[in-house]
Amino acid sequence: MSIEKVRQYLQPYGLENQIREFDTSSATVELAAQALGVEAGRIAKTLSFKSAAGAIIVVTAGDTKIDNAKYKAQFGLKAKMLTAEEALDCTGHAVGGVCPFGIDGTRAEIFLDNSLKRFNTVFPACGSANSAIELTPDKLAEIVPLKSWVDVSKPI
Repeated sequence: MSIEKVRQYLQPYGLENQIREFDTSSATVELAAQALGVEAGRIAKTLSFKSAAGAIIVVTAGDTKIDNAKYKAQFGLKAKMLTAEEALDCTGHAVGGVCPFGIDGTRAEIFLDNSLKRFNTVFPACGSANSAIELTPDKLAEIVPLKSWVDVSKPI
């Protein structure tokens, strides 16, 4: 899914013009934080894992990583990242631009990690390797087809 498709996805919420595009890459937490001039934790990184249905999508704060024990307790399986090809197939977004917007809910379930709640606003990508949007965690939960909030991360 391209940034234009994310823009269309965000249009019903009146957010399509709030997408920020950068001249440089924002494909990693570090690059996104640098492009936005914010701390790494405020980057809402979207991680995609294998599941029987296709994918489990977990959006976490940029300064965390998946806690394997918590993940297994929550989902009943080991955290195994999708390959770049599988991520594109299951989410419609290429790695570097994977985001929780416009994902087909029949192939992937979206979860937001509690680590996002400690920030007033966070910055998820918008379908490209040089874009982001600033949202409150509550607004993010409101506009994605969220399965639930989870606690599956730990500080890096």
